[in-house]
Amino acid sequence: MRKMLLAALSRVLQGPATAAAAGRTASRVMVASRSYADFASEATFEIKKCDLHRLEEGPSTTTVMTREEGLHYYKTMQTIRRMELKADQLYKQKIIRGFCHLYDGQEACCVGLEAAIKPTDHVITAYRAHGFTYARGVPTREILAELTGRKGGCVKGKGGSMHMYTKNFYGGNGIVGAQVPLGAGIALACKYFDKNEVCLTLYGDGAANQGQIFETYNMAALWKLPCVFICENNRYGMGTSVERAAASTDYYKRGDFIPGLRVDGMDVLSVREATKFATEYCRAGKGPILMELQTYRYHGHSMSDPGISYRTREEIQEVRSKSDPITLLKDRMVNNNLASIEELKEIDVAVRKEIEEAAQFATTDPEPPLEELGNHIYFNEPPFEVRGPNQWIRYKSVC
Repeated sequence: MRKMLLAALSRVLQGPATAAAAGRTASRVMVASRSYADFASEATFEIKKCDLHRLEEGPSTTTVMTREEGLHYYKTMQTIRRMELKADQLYKQKIIRGFCHLYDGQEACCVGLEAAIKPTDHVITAYRAHGFTYARGVPTREILAELTGRKGGCVKGKGGSMHMYTKNFYGGNGIVGAQVPLGAGIALACKYFDKNEVCLTLYGDGAANQGQIFETYNMAALWKLPCVFICENNRYGMGTSVERAAASTDYYKRGDFIPGLRVDGMDVLSVREATKFATEYCRAGKGPILMELQTYRYHGHSMSDPGISYRTREEIQEVRSKSDPITLLKDRMVNNNLASIEELKEIDVAVRKEIEEAAQFATTDPEPPLEELGNHIYFNEPPFEVRGPNQWIRYKSVC
């Protein structure tokens, strides 16, 4: 009784506005807790059928996604999107310098691929690597700090946009197409050491016409390497459309003797199921397989490319309105009672806060000292001297 009287007195002293606000807060908490309990734990979805090459059957056209998986995919894609938009801002402020290739629009590719593989599997990609770096487990603050060339970057400020690495992730490679033979080499190591692991080897449509890629196909097929070759077809190699660059734009058929499948790269579930299918094929000892992910980048090729001299603003807006990977997942989750609009907005707010804090770190963390310039040239080697820009300047290299 005494507690009730004290509560009533408190409401009188606070006034009607404060009491009303407290009531609204309490009601929101009650509604939120009640709605969370009412969510479905999982739902079944129809996904687009893959086009097949040298395969009698492909991935299933239905899949199950749990609420937990959906929330994870949503947060991961939203984080990559916000991180790339922040990188755009920092670049325009001249805090990030040099080459910078952004991944916004293509988030379903790296998130769907990662969802289908094991942490012990391997990934190597081209220079549009920020999304893959995050999906493989590197925090946003380390990615943005790497972009700004700071000591706290994932490779200590020495790699920049195109050269980020972590365990079982091999970059980030600046030479167009050069990562494809390296990916086959990683797959060869998996087979040589008799590990039940695969390597996802990614390249873009702009690299797909290179001779080294076809040489790698040949060796991988001869040696039956557990390699999934993945062409991220975002429709433009720099400023050249695929129709102007390739006599055949059926990239999933380019392996000829290697089976292939063409996948909706804007749908995280389609990418996930296709990757599960492809990795199971490789783990069964059948050799390599080829995937083409049909996707789209919202930014230009790099930050020096405005992206509208070879395509229209209307084309970009149409893709955003009809095929955005984050919006597609969001609609699926809300329409199938896996999440509410309010809950997803809370994730958005948390992601924005995380990216702002990461950007703050990336702009205040110190640059690496000059004496560390020669470090990390070799792995597990004793220290040695490295010649500087002239014969009188020497740096000590330590691992």
